[in-house]
Formats: sequence, C-alpha cells, structure tokens
Amino acid sequence: MAIRFVMVGGFLGAGKTTTLGRLARYYQTQGKRVGIVTNDQAEGLVDTETLRRQGLTVEEVAGACFCCRFPELTDRIQSLTEQNRPEVILAEPVGSCTDLVATVIQPLRDLYRQQVEVAPYVVLFKPSHGQRILSGSRGGGFSPKAAYIFRKQLEEADVIALNRIDELTSAQRQELMHLVRQHYPHTPLLGLSARTGEGFEALVELLEQQGRFGQNILEIDYDLYAEGEAELGWLNASSRWEFAQPQSLDEVVLEVVAGMVQACRQAGVEIAHLKAIAWEEGGTYAVANAIATAEQPQLSLTSGATVHQAELVLNARVAAEPAWLTQQWHQLAQQHARRWQAQVSELQQRSLRPGRPVPTYRYAQAPT
Repeated sequence: MAIRFVMVGGFLGAGKTTTLGRLARYYQTQGKRVGIVTNDQAEGLVDTETLRRQGLTVEEVAGACFCCRFPELTDRIQSLTEQNRPEVILAEPVGSCTDLVATVIQPLRDLYRQQVEVAPYVVLFKPSHGQRILSGSRGGGFSPKAAYIFRKQLEEADVIALNRIDELTSAQRQELMHLVRQHYPHTPLLGLSARTGEGFEALVELLEQQGRFGQNILEIDYDLYAEGEAELGWLNASSRWEFAQPQSLDEVVLEVVAGMVQACRQAGVEIAHLKAIAWEEGGTYAVANAIATAEQPQLSLTSGATVHQAELVLNARVAAEPAWLTQQWHQLAQQHARRWQAQVSELQQRSLRPGRPVPTYRYAQAPT
C-alpha cells in the first residue's frame, strides 16, 4: 500500500512545526504509524529537536530545500520506511521556499507513484506578515522581493489555512479571510489554530481527500525568487550551558529569544522567525519563538523545570547580514553567561544567506 505523503508549507513562522506535531498525534490516535521529514538550509534545526523530543520519528534534509535535495528527500522517506513502515509521512519544507508543486510534488507523483500517494498541499497563512503583504501596507517588514516568495507560496496551494486564529479577534479573522479570498478566490480557505486545535478537524478532512492534487504549477521568476531568499540571514547555533546556580529552563530559553528580538528592534531589521529549544539531557525541554520584530516573544512549549545544565539550539531567520546575527548571538551569550554565572561551550554554528535554488527536477506541467 502506498504511503500517504502530507507536505505542509508556509512562510517562516507560520506554524508548520506545531501543525505537523498535532497532525502526527492525530494520525497516531487513528492507529497509524507516522514519520516526519524536516528541512533547512543548514544543520542544527530546532524543529527536528522539538519533534523528536515529542517521541516522533524524524529525519532531516539539510543544506537546501527539498527541491534542491530531492534525492535526499526520497532517501529519508526510504529510511523512515525501514525504521517503522509508516502509513503517513509528514514533510515540512523550508519556510523561505516556493515552487514546491513543480519541484517536489509532481516528481513524487510521477517517479514514485507506486510508493507514494500525495495529499492536498496545504500552505499556512501567517497573519503578522500576511496582512501587511497582501494589503500592500508600507512598512510591511520585508522588501517586495521577499514578499514575492510569500505570495507565490499561497498561489500554489491546494488549500490555504489561516493559522494562529486564537491570536486574532473575530473582526481580525474576518478581515484576513476576506483579504485572502480577494487574492486567491479559487483556493479553499479555512481558519486554524495549530496550538489550540481549533479548526483542526476541517484540516484533517481536507487532507484525507483523494484526487489529483498539486496541479498549481507556478509561473515564477527564479532571479527574483533567489534575490528574495538571499535577503534573509540565517543562523543556526547550538551550545551547552552549565549554571553555577539552578535556573528556570523556561526563562533561559525565553530570555535568549527576547534578547535577540531586542537586538533586531534596535537595529531596525525584520524578523521572519526566531526560535530556540533548550533541554536537560535525559529530561524535559522548553521552546520559545518570535515571528516578527514588532511582536513579543512567547514560550510555545513550557517545561516548568529548574536545571543546572542545558543544551540550547537557536535558529534565526532575519533580514540582516549573517555576520551581524552571529555577532549579536555571541554578545548575548556572553551577557547571559555573566548574569547566570554560567560556563558556555559552543557546539556548532552556521550562518549564511540561502543560495540560488537549483531544483533537481522541475515539471512544467502535471504528467497525465
């Protein structure tokens, strides 16, 4: 029997990881085995750590988007198949990537049609940046080149899911729904809170539909797409902290994210997504994130734990120079090390700008 392949796209900070975690738990309650494939421009991904610490089976494709690492994606699917023979594989592409119907979904449907059954392609709509981008507001946070990627992601969706509705008033929900329908009138639209579960049944119902999905092949300017991606600086940093006095794990991870947010505000640069996870080896974990410069950082997963040591992974995607991000992280780590009387060991670090996308395959039209 073919494996059901469910890919959930959307811009950085749209809530893809939370959605995949909830989907995985839903399918498990239905008695189905689940595997997950995450994706990033570099190794050291908060999302992978978060999902694994929820007890899920996760593989990772690092170094570029699924489209440019298509053989690695299929290798990870094979690895998951060998590990636990999943009936459902959930996939989370890089949040700055688009054109995934032509470069991922169609190749899977064509080349692996006996092994893989593709579900409708859902793209999550991020309210904080989406409202500004679709309304054409000045000060939308990103240049038109980066906003181009956001729009193209929605254009190729089988379903658009307005996520984070628990953070919106009723009037704000209606306003955003109307705005999305104006721009994408023929695409099914639903409201969702991946965090609380509101609207989740409708998402599952759509994902379980059968049919020829992934037909929205884009007309896309790869020069503009590449320039939009390259505007974002990327930082993945992991470190080990040893505290002289026990510290709240929740406060540690939240204050690290808050410190990076403050640096971005002072510099006037826009955050696409800032996320960190901290954990005690063999123990509990906490996750904090920020999805825009103007918004307050939040604890998305709490531990309630007090620890003497912790490992911490930080992922930053910001419209700033990678070297600047690295500098801010080093300064912040030093400040907190003094404040918490901690010894900090750097385990791994990578900062970069995404390179030009070069897909392994690109289908100009859907095969018959």
